[in-house]
Amino acid sequence: MTKVLLLGIGNPGRRDDGLGPALAEQVEKLDIPGVTVDADYQLTIEDSAAAAEHDVLVIADAAAAGPEPYSFQPLEPTEHLEFSSHSVEPGGVLGLAQSVFGKKPEAWVLGIRGYEFGELAEGLSDQARANLQSALAFIEGWLRSRPSTLF
Repeated sequence: MTKVLLLGIGNPGRRDDGLGPALAEQVEKLDIPGVTVDADYQLTIEDSAAAAEHDVLVIADAAAAGPEPYSFQPLEPTEHLEFSSHSVEPGGVLGLAQSVFGKKPEAWVLGIRGYEFGELAEGLSDQARANLQSALAFIEGWLRSRPSTLF
C-alpha cells in the first residue's frame, strides 16, 4: 500500500493563514486508507523524516497570491537548504528526505488562495472558506482516484 502524507501548514490565529491546518482537519475526517495527516504552523526539518517514510507528500498551505480557488503544483527537492531553527521551505523538506534518508517521495504543493492575513484573529474569511471547500473536493477526489496499486 502506498503511503501518503498530507501536511497542513499555517497559523489559524492569523485568519486565512490557517487554510492549511483547516484542510488537514477536513481530510483527516475523511479517513482515507493509506493517508496520514498532520498540521503545524510551519515546516520543520523533522518533517523530512516523516516525508521519507511516505511514498507521496502533499503540503497544503495558504497562498496570498496566485490562482483562485487553489493551485496544485509538483514539488522538487532543493539542494541548497536554507532554514532557521524553526522553519524550512517545502523543497528543503524534500531535499533533506532525499539527502539524509535516501528517499524522494512524489511531492505536491496545494496552495489555497487566502485574502486576510494581517489580523490576529481566528476564523477564515468567507472567500477563503469557499476556496477551502473547492480545494477539499479536489484533494479528496485526487486521493481517492489514485491508481489502486497505491491504496
